[in-house]
Amino acid sequence: MDDSIKQALIDRFRGYLDMVEDGEEPPDDPGETADLFSVLVEMAALRSEVRTESRLVKEALEQFRGVFDSLQASQATLQRELDRARTETRDQGRSALRPLLLDVIDLRDRLVAALTLSAAARPRWRDRLWRRDRSGVAAWQEGLRMTLRRLDQVLLDRRVVATQLAGLPFDPRLARAIGTAADSSVAEGTVIKEVRAGFRWDDQVLRTAEVIVSKGDAGKGDR
Repeated sequence: MDDSIKQALIDRFRGYLDMVEDGEEPPDDPGETADLFSVLVEMAALRSEVRTESRLVKEALEQFRGVFDSLQASQATLQRELDRARTETRDQGRSALRPLLLDVIDLRDRLVAALTLSAAARPRWRDRLWRRDRSGVAAWQEGLRMTLRRLDQVLLDRRVVATQLAGLPFDPRLARAIGTAADSSVAEGTVIKEVRAGFRWDDQVLRTAEVIVSKGDAGKGDR
């Protein structure tokens, strides 16, 4: 009970005792005093109930905070597991797809070689003599080109692109030098020609290129 309420009750009781000592009659109607006591008792009970409810609410909030912290920790653990599983699945998928992509690249090499040979081949003397129609050869070459474009699109859809190193400094991470050639028009160590194209898959090297590298002007040492 609040101290001010206690003091008010004490003062009222003290006044009542003074009235008795002075021979005065206490008031006939005790309703006002009874109502005051009832209000005080109800206030005291209400205050106690509020304290109890506040304690229960505080305990509930502490329990909720504990549950929330546990849920946060569980969610973080679950997210890590999902990320790990996603990474493993992607790595496994890449491992399974890599040989297939290399097979497509090998087929592409064969098509490029066939086109190169057919373009460089000269007609036989009998064909030149009789001026035979070469439309069949042209159609065959166009078919090879269409197939080559289709393979290039398949590779591009899977984020596989040719490295195209000609004219760039030699990088052993991307290419393997299979020969050198003197070329004073470029700096020493520059890739002059790609004998076999290299390919990258996203940020990884799928196949290293085979290149010819410049060794500078061979005649400079004789001057």
